[in-house]
Amino acid sequence: MPTPYNLDVHNDCADCSVHVERTFCNMGPETMKELDSIKFTGIYPKGSLLFVEGEQPRGVFILCSGRAKLTTSSSEGKTLIVKIAEVGEVLGASATILGKPYEVSAETIEPSQLNFIRREDFVRFLQSHVEVCMHTAQQLSEKYQSAQREIRSLGLSQTTSEKLARLLLDWCNKGGEPTPKGPRLTILLTHEEVAQMIGTTRETVTRIFSDFKKRQIIEVKGSSVFILAKGKLEAMIGGA
Repeated sequence: MPTPYNLDVHNDCADCSVHVERTFCNMGPETMKELDSIKFTGIYPKGSLLFVEGEQPRGVFILCSGRAKLTTSSSEGKTLIVKIAEVGEVLGASATILGKPYEVSAETIEPSQLNFIRREDFVRFLQSHVEVCMHTAQQLSEKYQSAQREIRSLGLSQTTSEKLARLLLDWCNKGGEPTPKGPRLTILLTHEEVAQMIGTTRETVTRIFSDFKKRQIIEVKGSSVFILAKGKLEAMIGGA
């Protein structure tokens, strides 16, 4: 039976067609069998709040399909998107392992399937399987390196245009679809959310996108953004 969101649901992790391609999920049959026994599978609509910054960790979420944004907020209410989580990522791992409050909030940005594992089960799973420890450590290390790249990008970029150029190029490298016009990006984020990723305002992002279109650097059709002149974006950040 199809899901309400037309997702290809996988209730059995061992039968998932992409698990061998994901850092955390690429484990042996017996380990995958145990994972199936401790997880709770759920389908979440766009905008579902998985956990909130500052609350005590209930466990981890494994993103099976869809995407989620990880955000942090200041006491004044300003929000910064620190990462867009992709399929195969484990959300809330560091807080769950340390037993400390979640350091970010997690919210789906499109219909998604996630597996939830309670904290006590996840910690026991780590303790009993070396490969689970290693794969979790790899994901946490990737998260650390990603954070360092973001800090470098925000710290060394001289202008907001450079920051947006870096973001578009990063998306090109991660998942740009080749077309005769140039790489095509599917951007489901609003201008407000893009602004939250580079630490600026929605109005500034809208203005820069308009400027990029006038200069024929990009072309926008609905949620598709075609990078017409990747070299111009690269030139913008060349001195950073």
